[in-house]
Parts: sequence; structure tokens; C-alpha cells
Amino acid sequence: MALKLNIVIASTRPGRIGPKVADWFDGYARAHGGFDPVLVDLATFDLPVYDEPKHPRMQQYQHAHTKAWSESVASADAFVFVTPEYNFFPPPSLVNALNYVYSEWNYKPAGFVSYGGASGGLRSVQAAKLLVTTLKMMPMVEGVMVPMVAKAIGEDGRMQSNPLIDDSATSMLDEMLRWAEALKPMRAKG
Repeated sequence: MALKLNIVIASTRPGRIGPKVADWFDGYARAHGGFDPVLVDLATFDLPVYDEPKHPRMQQYQHAHTKAWSESVASADAFVFVTPEYNFFPPPSLVNALNYVYSEWNYKPAGFVSYGGASGGLRSVQAAKLLVTTLKMMPMVEGVMVPMVAKAIGEDGRMQSNPLIDDSATSMLDEMLRWAEALKPMRAKG
């Protein structure tokens, strides 16, 4: 059985490019064949700013949105966060979603597909890596960066990749697969 990879669209704002980048990566991950990819759009969970009365480590969730998010996160063996950069930082929607649950993230690899202007969202990824390590996740050194993302969107509305982006995606997926397999015993409930 293939390991499940949740590809998380981190931006929730209207007019976002994230779904186009995520659609490209989903197709690429399917062709790679190492994972069973699932697109997860944070916008569909409609998570308010954290509103659970108990600490996430307790997993005693009161709200339906938290229970649905917990189930989605728990079901995956690995994650790729498709994220823009907002003021040198990940979007608040991603930071909030990461903080909503705790144990569900533990012992899973985290990869990043970042996009934006000249920096391609790299500063956002560096900040997000600090957060995921406190969730006991393993952030990948390898990553995918899409600079000047608006120019990568074709007339058909789909993201057009290039060999550099493709090679980066292959390297990241290969490494994520190794980590997801290696961490599998740690994810097993004892």
C-alpha cells in the first residue's frame, strides 16, 4: 500500500494562485509514483483562529472543523505544503492550521513547494520549517521553488513547469519517500 501524501494548499485568500501550483504538483507526484497523493485545500476547512478550549496535545476537540482537520492530518504519512510568502512569512492560514493539532503531525516528513516573486517564497519556507520541527515533523532540505509564479501560469490557466522545477520536485519526493518509510515505525500507535 502506497504511503499517503497530503498536498496542502496553504493560502486561503480569494484570487490565490496556490491551487494552480498544487494541481501541477499533484500531477507530478502521481507520475512519480512513490506516494498516493491527496489534494487538501485549507480553504475548505474554514478554520477560524484557534478556538479549541483545550491544548491540541490532549486531542479533546470540541468543534467539527477541528475534528475534520484532525482526521485529514492524521490520515497522511507525509505532507507537502504549497505556500506563498506573505511579508517574509508563511500565510496566517498555514500557521493557524499547523497549530490546530499536534500529535497528528508527529513523525511525518514535511516538504515545501513555495511560490512568489523573485525569492519564490523561500523566506516563508524557512520560517515554516521552524514551526514544523516543534510538531515533531522532519522538514526536507530539498524543496521546490517557483519564482515569478505569475509568469509560470500559461494561457490555459495551468502552471507550466521547467526542468529545474521538475528536478527539484523529483529530488524532494525521493527524499520524502525515504523519510516517510523510515519514520513509519515511529508513527505506529503502541
